[in-house]
Amino acid sequence: MSKKILIDLLKMRQLKDCQIEAVDRKLLANGAFKTIRELATFRYTCRRCEDAPCIIACPAEALEKDDNGVLVRAINLCIRCKSCIAICPFGTIMNDLFETKTSGYNYLDLSDEEEMKKFADAFPDEIVRIVEMEADKKENIFEMTDKVLVREFAWDQK
Repeated sequence: MSKKILIDLLKMRQLKDCQIEAVDRKLLANGAFKTIRELATFRYTCRRCEDAPCIIACPAEALEKDDNGVLVRAINLCIRCKSCIAICPFGTIMNDLFETKTSGYNYLDLSDEEEMKKFADAFPDEIVRIVEMEADKKENIFEMTDKVLVREFAWDQK
């Protein structure tokens, strides 16, 4: 069984401000400059409202749903006005999720165990940790990629 990082979004939401973000180099190579946390939040936490108020409220038309109903943000269009944050009836979108950070980004090569360890060690209270396990819906642990697991009370657990 290969090593993976497990991101506990339940614990991460308790952080006052998340100064550390990560972009999976494998995803970056496919043209997706999205933090792992943003991808996980939209995939697992978002309730996928039928008439999503966040999409309607976005003055830049930077939000849309993909073919699976998962919220996607066009980074090049987003003006970071936070209208989506204010209008979300469930508080899904974290206030600091769209803030531009001048430091704290990690471009992870998740096939490199040392990079995985440095990233995990940067978080308190085992918010991110290295594990050798598979997804387990009963434990609210879901596979985001072959190297990333996410712990979250997922809205849609199909």
